[in-house]
Amino acid sequence: MKTTIKAYGAADSKADLKPMDIERRTCGDDDVKIDITYCGVCHSDIHTVRNDWKNSKYPVVPGHEIIGRVTKVGKNVTKFRKDDLVGVGCMVDSCQQCSACKEDLEQFCEKGMVGTYNGRDVHLGGHTFGGYSTAVVVNKEFVLRIPENIDPKGAAPLLCAGITTWSPLRAWKVKKGDKVGVIGLGGLGHMGVKFANALGAHVVMITTSPDKAKDAKALGAHEVLISKNAEDMKAHRNSFDFILNTIPVGHEMDPYIGLLKRDATMVLVGAVEPLKPFHGGGLIGGRKRIAGSLIGGIKETQEMLDFCGEHNIVSDIEVIDMKDINDAYERIIDADVKYRFVIDMASLKN
Repeated sequence: MKTTIKAYGAADSKADLKPMDIERRTCGDDDVKIDITYCGVCHSDIHTVRNDWKNSKYPVVPGHEIIGRVTKVGKNVTKFRKDDLVGVGCMVDSCQQCSACKEDLEQFCEKGMVGTYNGRDVHLGGHTFGGYSTAVVVNKEFVLRIPENIDPKGAAPLLCAGITTWSPLRAWKVKKGDKVGVIGLGGLGHMGVKFANALGAHVVMITTSPDKAKDAKALGAHEVLISKNAEDMKAHRNSFDFILNTIPVGHEMDPYIGLLKRDATMVLVGAVEPLKPFHGGGLIGGRKRIAGSLIGGIKETQEMLDFCGEHNIVSDIEVIDMKDINDAYERIIDADVKYRFVIDMASLKN
């Protein structure tokens, strides 16, 4: 059984996003049906719409930072009930049987996790459609509870930008007193600063732009390091316990490797593309590490949301109407947003 709903999507890689109708499955025994109130806008949405990663399935309906209210639950659902404030992030399914899934790491499902959009739709066939739409039906195991005390609009980007930065901070056990660098002040970087500060670390924003210093400190950075300033970079050499690298494009790595302490790690979360060659001696000389991290599993994402509820952490956002999404994409490319766009989905329903 299927129902037809309103959505916004792109017909091909050259097309603007426009209104369209899509089909959703009816709510099954293990499902939660959600009326979408807000949806964050991620740079991955743009990459997918424009087929930058050469794997897009059309029509594309993006959106994997979904906030909404439960309107219906299946008979096997006990954790959620009607009117609960909930979220859906980057995944809507996985095999639930492999070693990764059994370890609450569904994002690394050995059979391939199912993306909220552009994934394989195991129920209706074809591919999945995301949150630029009025409603969604999701398996109960991939629905997240949003704390009622935080702004639901600002909570939307937590479901991607939030967990993408939270997961490595927890996996590498960042703790009170650690010196943590966050490279890049954007959608990911601003969340990295907030989380590292709340975990008790000494946070240093590392940026090429002196103009970002005031904003970085307002977000919770204790210091700002201008990476173009050779003397300042030299003064910070071999001093960081952990560096979160959010730069979204290929870049020089050697200057940042030099900032790490012996046995310290820099984790990449932004550049899903080739990096510029770097000198192996910078790693070998201090037994340093470069690692990567994706999003987190459902359990870890819920822990992050609960932490945000306890510490009143949300993303800094600009709310837009659905009709303004194409302009928003261009502004994201121009880095003209502080720091994430969120769509008010009432503007699609009306």
